[in-house]
Amino acid sequence: MCPSLSRAFWTSVTKLGLHTKPRMPPCDFTPEKYQSLAYDRVLEVHRLHLPPVPTAYFPKPLLLHQGHMEWLFDHEGNRYLDCFSGIVTVSVGHCHPKVNAVAQKQLGRLWHTSSLFFHSPTHEFAEKLLALLPEPLKVIFFVNSGSEANDLAMLMARAHTNRTDLISFRGAYHGCSPYTLGLTNVGPFRMELPSGLGCQSTMCPDVFRGPWGGSHCRDSPVQTIRKCSCAPDCCQARDQYIEQFKDTLNTSVAKSIAGFFAEPIQGVNGVVQYPKGFLKEAFKLVREREGVCIADEVQTGFGRLGSHFWGFQTHDILPDIVTMAKGIGNGFPMAAVVTTPEIAKSLAKCMYHFNTFGGSPMACAIGSAVLEVIKEENLQENSQEVGTYMLQKLAELRDEFEIVGDVRGKGLMIGIEMVKDKMGRQPLPQEEVNQIHEDCKRMGLIIGRGGIFAQTFRIAPSMCITKPDVHFAVEVFRSALIQHMERRAQQNS
Repeated sequence: MCPSLSRAFWTSVTKLGLHTKPRMPPCDFTPEKYQSLAYDRVLEVHRLHLPPVPTAYFPKPLLLHQGHMEWLFDHEGNRYLDCFSGIVTVSVGHCHPKVNAVAQKQLGRLWHTSSLFFHSPTHEFAEKLLALLPEPLKVIFFVNSGSEANDLAMLMARAHTNRTDLISFRGAYHGCSPYTLGLTNVGPFRMELPSGLGCQSTMCPDVFRGPWGGSHCRDSPVQTIRKCSCAPDCCQARDQYIEQFKDTLNTSVAKSIAGFFAEPIQGVNGVVQYPKGFLKEAFKLVREREGVCIADEVQTGFGRLGSHFWGFQTHDILPDIVTMAKGIGNGFPMAAVVTTPEIAKSLAKCMYHFNTFGGSPMACAIGSAVLEVIKEENLQENSQEVGTYMLQKLAELRDEFEIVGDVRGKGLMIGIEMVKDKMGRQPLPQEEVNQIHEDCKRMGLIIGRGGIFAQTFRIAPSMCITKPDVHFAVEVFRSALIQHMERRAQQNS
């Protein structure tokens, strides 16, 4: 017996069997027969004519054909539980019947006008969305993507303050446009050529991988296993990270700044959560420097975190600007920036802002339908209940397997960080993470990847997911871990 294998491994083997494929929950949907391009032809077209960036998951990329709620079907009719939702985008379910019906009706009425002309779905959606935001966040700018939204928010902050410097966390992802690349601090997205001038990064207050953190820091049902000696009303990690934030303000930016961007929970960096109270103190420090505070809700908004509709509410803060995209349209390309009348007027004084497709009749009709489905089907409450259940079940796997270093998140935004061992917290080698990822796919589970070293699995299913679906996902992940441990044992024998 290999000494690196825990007793839990052998217990798991007995319970499940090394190559057992967990039984998938039933689905009453039958996909149409795939009758489009042959798989090999798709690969050839992709190789010859699409961007030469290796973005596709898996050595044999999935060719998807159809979707229904939390399920996806490939060109061969194989069914998958989609626990990544098109990168945290399909909020209420693939091809949700109500959203489909609204989209089809609007298609037959009017596709496009631009904001030069009025069409009531735009104004109806604006009212519905703004009703979900507190005062004074009552002016909305419609755009088409998260990158566009953050790009516009950067412009707003600079126009309002007449300052240039913007701060964002290391590990942050705020977009891939020329401006927002300055805010995005994930290695593969950085360029050797100048871009995003006037942006400064500051230490990410990561209580698992960072220098400070303990077992009471996060607003999550699952805490890091790092020990903590803090008193109930005190967080030493928060205070240490705030000192680092002050150091950035004192050394890397001007005395007055344009603003500070923060995701309530970092997405691309692997669902990283900050110590409770950190953002509240950081916002206070930014406002002392006359900067504005921007909450990037592109991945955290629209009820996904369960306890609140917006991620910033979980930190007890009120931003000056909120950006949103992804789940706003359930996969339809749309986004928005919401701000105060004062900041909106500052931008209007500087420039004539116009967006040809922003707030299109199609986008806003779909956006209204998404909001109605979230409310009617209690999807925020489902995110809270089912997400908490999933976090707790995954935490059992963390306790069972030495290579599962951390389980974290809130609602249906979950990260599983893979490590060589819990003590060292060094990332699990990428080839090993790749194999676990592939095994999950082979058994019918699609999950995402994130983290600086692509070492964290990201789980963010549509908010319609059920507890039986979660049970299946957890059993698949457990089976993939068992198979990984078997490979290790064979290599070490």
